[in-house]
Amino acid sequence: MSLSLLILIGLGVAYAFLNGVHDSSSIVATMISSRAIQPRAALLLTAVAEFAGPLVFGIAVANTIGREIADAQFLNIQVIIAALLSAIIWNVLTWVLAIPSSSSHALIGGIIGAVVMGAGFKAILMAGVAKVLISLFISPILGFLTGYLFAQLVFLLSWKASPRINGVFRKLQIITSFGLALSHGSNDAPKSMGLITLGLLVSGQIDQFVVPDWVVLMGAGAIALGTATGGWQLIRTLGSKFYRIRPIHGFSAQVSSAIVTLTASLLGGPTSTTQVVSTAIMGVGAAERLSKVRWGVAGEILSTWLITIPATGLLAAGIYWLIEQGFPALISLL
Repeated sequence: MSLSLLILIGLGVAYAFLNGVHDSSSIVATMISSRAIQPRAALLLTAVAEFAGPLVFGIAVANTIGREIADAQFLNIQVIIAALLSAIIWNVLTWVLAIPSSSSHALIGGIIGAVVMGAGFKAILMAGVAKVLISLFISPILGFLTGYLFAQLVFLLSWKASPRINGVFRKLQIITSFGLALSHGSNDAPKSMGLITLGLLVSGQIDQFVVPDWVVLMGAGAIALGTATGGWQLIRTLGSKFYRIRPIHGFSAQVSSAIVTLTASLLGGPTSTTQVVSTAIMGVGAAERLSKVRWGVAGEILSTWLITIPATGLLAAGIYWLIEQGFPALISLL
């Protein structure tokens, strides 16, 4: 393999790791906040499920990311490197600032910006871009609606129950969080797999877009390791800033998030787990009482989401330009 391809693979692994730190923390936020399980045990359990997710439910999202957004015949390694670098830089920045941004939005913005800068609009596959943007836009709405409706059902079925039912919901959260982590692993880990495989295709290492087994294992392992590390600031943001989360809220939000994320994964639609979990938490809270949700916090997070794609698109375009224009020695290596 060339040095440029090794750099690309390293960046793909780094993106998957940071995705685990940045996004997967949202999976355990409600479980930890409702005291269903100790934080470290929750992260380790989630990491196991993250690794198993792509192996159990497949990697349809990898095909969407690697085949349906840009035409490989117009691409080079530098374009993919610029896309990954922009997403990584954005993830690190929002992680340091404890902003629950979206790794998925960052990656999509990075891909579009780098491809347009490096190959022009002719390389963009508009049907695939539309599919991705629709999936990213609709999934948080579905998260809110599913959370609201599922919570209404849970409240209806348990309204006569004694306070001891909280213990039942705490135990159920361990199961539902495992299911949510499986669905997240099958949606987020394949994103890095798709770009690594695209790099293998562009560099001539493979002659058709088929994700190698070693790429699957590498991507799944990286996101699992990132999850085990844990993003504690983000856990606190999602777990406490919306409202005080009790076991019934955590259970309902996890089931709702898992339903939306797994459905999207099986259809090949990338989602932002941070968005889906956040809006599911809001939907569950709204089902109990509209005033229960601290909507101002949701507005702050929403404003961050709205700038992610254009910001990372511009960042990726700038990174590609710097590689091409400002660092000729680096270009000779790539």
